[in-house]
Amino acid sequence: MVNHTEGLHHHLRTRIHKKHKPHLHSVKWKGFIDHAIYVVGLMGPIMTIPQLTKIWVEKNASGVSVISWSAYIVVAIFWILYGIAHKEKPLIVISSIWIVVEVFIVVGTLRYG
Repeated sequence: MVNHTEGLHHHLRTRIHKKHKPHLHSVKWKGFIDHAIYVVGLMGPIMTIPQLTKIWVEKNASGVSVISWSAYIVVAIFWILYGIAHKEKPLIVISSIWIVVEVFIVVGTLRYG
């Protein structure tokens, strides 16, 4: 599979080497995305609150799959490792939050399921 970012990276290096100014529109856009990802990333765990409420407040875990939620934990662990390897703070933060949420769901499901 071809890495489509190599051309952009090369273009950026060339601009830096020749001391060109960076493209302002791409810098602003990237800055917006860098900040927005935290909001978007937090929306997932927030949307899981009804599931947590059903399990922990109503003590009802019927229909909740321990296997699926345990698999989500494994996936989130790999995202954290990827984030650490590539120094991507948003991935580390969001994946850590997901692991906490997913652990509460698995534990609650085992307890009340």
